[in-house]
Amino acid sequence: MHFTLQQLKLFEAVARNASYTRAAEQLNLTQPAVYIQIKRLEEQVGLPLFEMVGKKIFPTVAGKTMYQASCDILARVAELKDSVESLKGEVKGPLQLSVVTTSKYFMPHLLGTFLTRYPDVEPKLVFTNRAKVLQRLQNNEDDFVVMGQIPDDRNLVTYPFLENILVPVAHFDHPMAKQKKIPLETIVKERFLLREMGSGTRQVFDRLLEQKGLKVEPYMELGSSEAIKQGVMAGLGLAVLSLHSLRLEQAAKKLVVLDVEGFPIKRRWYAVHSEGKKLSLAARTFLDFILTESKQILDFDR
Repeated sequence: MHFTLQQLKLFEAVARNASYTRAAEQLNLTQPAVYIQIKRLEEQVGLPLFEMVGKKIFPTVAGKTMYQASCDILARVAELKDSVESLKGEVKGPLQLSVVTTSKYFMPHLLGTFLTRYPDVEPKLVFTNRAKVLQRLQNNEDDFVVMGQIPDDRNLVTYPFLENILVPVAHFDHPMAKQKKIPLETIVKERFLLREMGSGTRQVFDRLLEQKGLKVEPYMELGSSEAIKQGVMAGLGLAVLSLHSLRLEQAAKKLVVLDVEGFPIKRRWYAVHSEGKKLSLAARTFLDFILTESKQILDFDR
């Protein structure tokens, strides 16, 4: 069999995604190009590697064997490349991260500063919801991930690196804007815009309400903090958001942070990877960078 590493890479992506189209999107190729390479790989193997069941594709018995071998080979190649780069002492090459959407207000700034020092690093940054970040973590798709709420899993290594401060916000002209020490029981009577179930911010707020024996029926459930901010500025209701995301709106007097008992809620942002994960030199360097310099670069205390 004279298959190539590129064919193995394509095959692994198709098998992992159970889709030619999603694999092509991930690898910045066309779907027909991926399909043709998989067919050539099947010719080399002499057996079909995928089968169609309804409208879905599944690996055959040979495909499952090939998938395990592909993962092993590609992992060894990545380790070899990292070992060579480490011997050279050069911080370069791919850096794959996935982060929860709320971190988009600071992760690009950290990454941008890092790249000015190490311009040969090739970053790929995926912003998605917490559920998909956890799925990517489980599938070992990233060097590490960034999230605010870490799962209860002893097989994970976690690194706290930045405060995540959650606050209740309202439209700037809201009647409660100038009130002090507002009881939590009072604001739960207001209309609330909440993130979807499973969101880290939603979990923290729900836990606080549960501790106080309170409950909020969401007026709207929205899929991003940006959508919630726009809703609050439009006067649709209150919300709980990360203080990191509010600087521009506060300065422009579009939003106000309410003085509510039990707030602010101080959490941490975490870099997370599976136990036993071997980080590349680029990933190790970036991890050390955010652990030691993120607060100074972002300067949230000003």
